[in-house]
Amino acid sequence: MTSRFLGTCLAIACGCVPAGAADEGRQPPPQPPFYRLREHQAEYAGPGRDEPPPQDVDEVLLGYFGPGDPAHPDGGDLWLAAQMAVDEANRRGGCQGKPFRIVARWSENPWGTGVAEVARMVYDENVWAIVGGIDGPSTHLAEQVVAKARLPLVSPASSDKTVNLANVPWMFSLLPGDHLQAPVLAAAVSDRVGSRAFVLISAVDHDSRLFTTELRKCLTSRRLLPRYHFEHNGAREDEPRLVDRIVESKPDAVVLVAGAHQSARLVVGLRRRGFAGLVFGSAAMGRRRFHEEAGEAAEGVLFPLLYRTPTAPAEEPPKEFFDAFEKRYGHAPDYAAAHTYDAFRLLVAAIRTAGLNRARIRDALRDLSPYSGVAGTVAWDPQGSNTRAVSLGTIRDGRVIPVQDRGPLVPRLRLGTH
Repeated sequence: MTSRFLGTCLAIACGCVPAGAADEGRQPPPQPPFYRLREHQAEYAGPGRDEPPPQDVDEVLLGYFGPGDPAHPDGGDLWLAAQMAVDEANRRGGCQGKPFRIVARWSENPWGTGVAEVARMVYDENVWAIVGGIDGPSTHLAEQVVAKARLPLVSPASSDKTVNLANVPWMFSLLPGDHLQAPVLAAAVSDRVGSRAFVLISAVDHDSRLFTTELRKCLTSRRLLPRYHFEHNGAREDEPRLVDRIVESKPDAVVLVAGAHQSARLVVGLRRRGFAGLVFGSAAMGRRRFHEEAGEAAEGVLFPLLYRTPTAPAEEPPKEFFDAFEKRYGHAPDYAAAHTYDAFRLLVAAIRTAGLNRARIRDALRDLSPYSGVAGTVAWDPQGSNTRAVSLGTIRDGRVIPVQDRGPLVPRLRLGTH
């Protein structure tokens, strides 16, 4: 043995360990298991801010990734709101006298030809920013393009929190995310159902799956478990049997997570089959398509409310927007239309502030927060997701309204007559 080794052994035996040896045996302090991306600012540190504005611009082009068809069942009202916002901006002088114009591109197969349509807007038509898409998957697609092309994307209709957690500094989402909506719905189920039996029905599309995941976490944290969880693949021919299974399980309440059209069909089926209990749902029940297709069966459903309603005082901008939209198009806007209107107004304000420079437009969008929109306040978190609080909504006489109390709601229905 060497004298150094003997010295170390003697030191250990005496309870005195050399500094180096002590460091080797000491456990490092515990580290948090995850990097909390939402707490870290997504910044763009690349080139572009010094580029001068082009001199040969006759009109300012704004991209829109969504169907430019007012009759489209899911995207029609979004398109109407986009036109309304840009028309108003042009009546107020456009951008330094140059008019804004929307360039609309869409594909019913977003992950196929839709990619080419977004790339065409960016590289061939040279839009300054894009509003879109109309759901989570189409927003993800557009995000992949703008991340490489470096221009802002404002989403009016996606609540998928992973869109912003991709850490793309060009991405901004106006809808409060699923992680903000799900706790509101779980609290409503807890308050109104408690220990009684409920069943959960969820569709298998992208947006429904993600919201269901968030909702189940919130229900579990409240020690609430559904008696059954039925997954529905969307096939219309399977719906009668699914409705039978739900009713036969004798629940006191039903929690339904699906798109507006599918939710409407299932709610109608449940009411016709005699189910008189409470029905809870996702924010999709706040879409115009849902309450028009569900009719009387939509009365009393409970869901996360994503926008301010026209119950505000007449002098407030939201009231003006709702009245103007209904006068112009013949029906009230839903939350997706209101957020699309806000998305274009935000872009217009950012461009007027920053000029025709994509990087500066991005910076201006970030700096406009908090912004008072017709759908409510827009306050970005570090990843560009809106942090606005979510309340509970219901439908009365075919209108979406906020729930003013926390007591049970009894559906006002004439069962079997819808």
